[in-house]
Amino acid sequence: MTAVHLELTQRAGSTVVTATGTLTPATASRLRDELLKFATDAPDCVIADIRDLTVEHDRLFGVFSVIANRIDEWPGVSFGVVSDRPDHLAGLRARSIDQFVAVHPDVATAEGAKDRAPRERAVREFAPSTFASARARRFVEEICGRWAVPEFTGDAQIIATELVENTVQHTTSPARLRLELRSGLFRVAVGDDDPHQAVLHERLSWTEPGLGLELVAQTARSWGCSRSWLGGKVVWAVLVRRAGGTHDQ
Repeated sequence: MTAVHLELTQRAGSTVVTATGTLTPATASRLRDELLKFATDAPDCVIADIRDLTVEHDRLFGVFSVIANRIDEWPGVSFGVVSDRPDHLAGLRARSIDQFVAVHPDVATAEGAKDRAPRERAVREFAPSTFASARARRFVEEICGRWAVPEFTGDAQIIATELVENTVQHTTSPARLRLELRSGLFRVAVGDDDPHQAVLHERLSWTEPGLGLELVAQTARSWGCSRSWLGGKVVWAVLVRRAGGTHDQ
């Protein structure tokens, strides 16, 4: 049976995933899911080194375009592919994948070419308690003030409140709140140790506690829930700044 084997190497500012084996329709989904898991905890960029990966058919290179689109959408990290094999380069060109995914001959080049857009990041962990969401709101207000983006404060607080409350109510895990500002995008993400995916439920009345993931979905440009390679999950939402300085929902 063919398989894809992945080896993870954490480097300063990057996560390198070395893929070996054979990429087939059956193994492509695992490669996609595992790389997205790694991306939830990557510091700056994810690099897929596929030099020792056999690709069964050129159309399977499309999995790297899917990965790049997902990573660009939510975790705010760069993604690149490393290969200098003529068959790989020809296959990536034939499917125009190299127009959407950065391809480099080696890891060092990929690290040097990663997205250098200015980024702010702040992380804080909140122990499970009835005070966790209030503390998360204060943290959001503090960080938005520090980064001089008050236009994001209210909506980011709504999102952080709901995501932290979900962790407190439905898991026994601390809530790890991560805020990121990059190129006009403000990301709010909460990670926990519970692998169960977040599910959107609408409140039956306004007197019920919690604003609900429905409001998160209405407030953010995009949102989602992704598995973490550490075994839990990360629920994330993105707010977008308008050209005039306010943000677009």
